[in-house]
Amino acid sequence: MHARSGRTVRDLRRENRTAVLRRLYFDGPKSRLALGPATGLSSGSVSNVVAELLAEGLVEEAGSVDSAGGRPRTLLRVTPDSGFMIGVDIGETRIRIELFDLTLTELARAERALASSGPRTERYDVDLVVAHLREGIAEVLRSADVPVERLLGIGVGVPGIVDHGEDGAVVHGQTIGWDTVPLERLLRRAVDLPETVPYWIDNGAKTLGQAEMWFGAGRGARSAVVVLFGSGVGACSVADPMEPGRALEWGHLTVRVRGRRCRCGSHGCLEAYAGAEALLERWREAGGRPPAGADEETALTAMLAAAHPEDPDTAPDATALAVLDETAEYLGAGFADLINLFQPERILVGGWAGLQLGTRFLDTVTRYAGAYALRYPASRTSIGLGTLGPQAVTVGAALLPLADFFARGGRSPETAPTVPAPAWQAALQDRV
Repeated sequence: MHARSGRTVRDLRRENRTAVLRRLYFDGPKSRLALGPATGLSSGSVSNVVAELLAEGLVEEAGSVDSAGGRPRTLLRVTPDSGFMIGVDIGETRIRIELFDLTLTELARAERALASSGPRTERYDVDLVVAHLREGIAEVLRSADVPVERLLGIGVGVPGIVDHGEDGAVVHGQTIGWDTVPLERLLRRAVDLPETVPYWIDNGAKTLGQAEMWFGAGRGARSAVVVLFGSGVGACSVADPMEPGRALEWGHLTVRVRGRRCRCGSHGCLEAYAGAEALLERWREAGGRPPAGADEETALTAMLAAAHPEDPDTAPDATALAVLDETAEYLGAGFADLINLFQPERILVGGWAGLQLGTRFLDTVTRYAGAYALRYPASRTSIGLGTLGPQAVTVGAALLPLADFFARGGRSPETAPTVPAPAWQAALQDRV
């Protein structure tokens, strides 16, 4: 049976379920009466959908509120343990795996450190990374004792460009030595989970952007660029909160012709000057002394401490200060390019290095960005830190299966009508 618009009755029911779940998730708890104007559905449609969701355990009662002259109204909310998601961040220094319930409460976490020295191709050996994921996923599921049948999917944020084709998600990670790596196929072979569990694999800067736009410092913005600043640098451009963001290989923008060699193999890339790995190399080349054998996070902390000593009687390390200021200028010029190209309402900085440097670094970067950018778009762009912390990539990765689940009306892929891409992402974003 088809509605006048060409959509089937089944499609309309799915859309109604999605609308109710979405409003309860982002704006709940809500009463049935409040769900009507919030979703645009009739009271009868709301009652029917709520009855279905209550019967299936996706929604539960959450107390009541007084009404004007009538009986108290029952509040409803999404049931936290009616579904679970795993978010994975294949990061620059470690792999983080987190298990969340439907309300994004963390239930378990596993971390695997990547080698702090040696060739990057060895640090990111594909078989080793897949083994870390296999062990970590099993660990978080075992730790939280979650029923596999309630696992909505596994989201994975990766460094590099991700293609989606017949072989699933394929990663092109030039800076880590990944050339056409069929990561989804490898994970399906290695991880002991049913074939029905979906994998959602995307660029880590994009998952960071998704998390900050939905739940962090980007919420309410019409457009934004979210920058991931770690060992390298990347970004995600969100031109419209109604649509998914787009990953940008911003770190490989040329900022100096015939400049420093970048880990991608080219010369003069922004990442060759502004990534944490390059920043520490430049400090060392200028005579600085990072702690021997320390990982990048520890070494960057030491560099900041040298440049800004807590003891007022200790003189700042002039070399560290000079390198940091030069890095701030390169980043500011890079931000100016983002401002001129995309004219975003906000630029948000995340990633472990961005958050570590942000309190001392961001004002200087902002000044340089204003100096290099066109005045009009620069005056309309604010620059700030993300608010979700270093686990934002993992949270954003977990949102991928969550968004798909809601777009299907809270039904599994086997029973739900097909949702045309990218409607599974856009379906949640109209909350703004």
